[in-house]
Amino acid sequence: MFESVLVANRGEIAVRVFRTLRRLGIRSVAVHSDADAGARHVREADEAVRVPSYLDIDAVVAAARTTGARAVHPGYGFLAENTAFARACADAGLVFVGPPAEAIEAMGDKIRAKRTVAAAGVPVVPGRDEAGLSDEELAIAALEVGLPVLLKPSAGGGGKGMRLVRDAAGLPEAIASARREARASFGDDTLLAERFVANPRHIEIQVFADAHGNAVHLGERECSLQRRHQKIVEEAPSPLLDEETRRRMGASAVAAAQAVGYVGAGTVEYIVSADRPGEYFFMEMNTRLQVEHPVTEMATAIDGRPGLDLVELQLRAAAGEPLPFDQGSVSFHGHAVETRVYAEDPARGFLPTGGTVLALAEPSGDHVRVDSGLDEGTEVGGSYDPMLAKVITWGADRAEALRRADRALAGYRLLGVPTNVAFLRSLLRHPEVMAGRLDTGLVERVLDELNDGAATPPEVLATAALERMASLETADPDPWEIPDGWRPGAPAWTPWIITPSGGEPVEVRVRGRAHDAEVDVAGTTAPAALTRHDDTLTLTYDGRALTFAAARDGDTLWLGRDGRTWALTEHVRAEGGGADAAAGDGVLRSPMPGTVLAVKAAEGERVAEGQPLVVVEAMKMEHTVTAPVAGVVARLPVRAGAQVALDAVLAVIEPAADEPVVEEE
Repeated sequence: MFESVLVANRGEIAVRVFRTLRRLGIRSVAVHSDADAGARHVREADEAVRVPSYLDIDAVVAAARTTGARAVHPGYGFLAENTAFARACADAGLVFVGPPAEAIEAMGDKIRAKRTVAAAGVPVVPGRDEAGLSDEELAIAALEVGLPVLLKPSAGGGGKGMRLVRDAAGLPEAIASARREARASFGDDTLLAERFVANPRHIEIQVFADAHGNAVHLGERECSLQRRHQKIVEEAPSPLLDEETRRRMGASAVAAAQAVGYVGAGTVEYIVSADRPGEYFFMEMNTRLQVEHPVTEMATAIDGRPGLDLVELQLRAAAGEPLPFDQGSVSFHGHAVETRVYAEDPARGFLPTGGTVLALAEPSGDHVRVDSGLDEGTEVGGSYDPMLAKVITWGADRAEALRRADRALAGYRLLGVPTNVAFLRSLLRHPEVMAGRLDTGLVERVLDELNDGAATPPEVLATAALERMASLETADPDPWEIPDGWRPGAPAWTPWIITPSGGEPVEVRVRGRAHDAEVDVAGTTAPAALTRHDDTLTLTYDGRALTFAAARDGDTLWLGRDGRTWALTEHVRAEGGGADAAAGDGVLRSPMPGTVLAVKAAEGERVAEGQPLVVVEAMKMEHTVTAPVAGVVARLPVRAGAQVALDAVLAVIEPAADEPVVEEE
């Protein structure tokens, strides 16, 4: 076994690999960019080396040699499926903890991969995959395959560059758009056309092989719950497959791996029709450890014993050891579910978010596992993938695993960065998910249902107003020094304007002191009291007692409860006006942290409602911000190339001088 291993990655996967290295007594080496100098994975390694980029092959190899690392674990993403990196490691005398470069190369090109596995008898989706097709030839090929058709980049994955085309008239634009995104994401705009499988389910098989010719599969994972073609919930085993289908798919996956001389952990991905579960087609092979590998670890037993560690198996295979078990030793043990925690806003089309982790309490307990790269103080920006952590739960059956996942997410408290945790809870509790009736389009179909209830509850607004009130209170008994609206004759209302992130300002009125008050939210009055204990606030409101995790960032109060979080800003202390005065209808704010790619207007320019003004990019995702109202650009504080934070002001539009301002009655 190796004495020292460098992990060429960051975040939760680096921390997860370090956990296995520590258990095995192997020295760990981290690499980090300037942005990650203070990151958790840097602190948890035995040694860390700065590199200009996680994609800099020469720098990563040099770091391994300088620190005396004997092997390099690539994690997933970045260089994990880079043939040049695998070869560079071998040339430098380092062991690449992954398959041979030739296997990566064979499976990295989707066209070549389909032909390779088809020759081994693996069923593939009907389609056209000739290299070098022109736009016109690709359109003809798509029509030959039959609509609806799926256009896919030959290089890369993660849903980038994929386009579903249902109408022949939309083919030219879909091809052009898919090529642009594929070229930007992978440096290769080669596309292939595949038949679109109705009611598709995404099911993958975990395979493992050693250098001695032994290969097994470790069962399947269901990955059908996705948004933008990217997974958000995975589980093992799939609620769709029976034992016979599982056996056939597993044997097919092993054949695909053996067709390219595979060594180590890999995943063969299939598309399966929910209407015809016995019919499955090869999509691609991921030649690395998968993000969702923990559900296989938690739900798989070897000779009846749970506790599989795929990273340990990877290391042992890379060190030349044979597999310590055969196919007959593998069985499922209960059920496991993984939910991915992303820095994103589901109510804004899953746009990436960002910020500083102000407070963090990740769930724990029996059969609950969290793989995370976070701690308090972590800066989450737009430079890297928005996935922050994974919550994995196990149950004796699927229903128990889902219930445990829901409760674990309810206890996940991250303040300072908007996440999808509340959305995940809604998804797990959706009737179709609970019944196991899944397909890759389910999330999009029920998106409005899952985002329903996103409005800020009155008790949250009341907590924010009372917290601000309490922060100004003193022990001075002089009624003129108490900010409670006291007046000679009778107590008066103290009005506050509270603005939820992404929402409209709301007037909240308070009468009395924070520990004994009346609160009026949107015309409804109720008795309320607020107490603080360390980093929690307890609100007694209209007969209910509710406890919130709390953290303050300047004028913004973050509250968290049951997996939901709210960022609330005291926008204006109103003396006479109401919330409408603070609405700022002409203010454009950035929907995500990122880089300004283009500014399409100038100060003083007259613009129409809906006119594109600024293009913001994060994680290769572009978002065009349009004018919310017609008028004149009064302020334009950003320029192309500028970095912007979530909700940063991009422009301010004021009514044109010759246009009347309509007053609402």
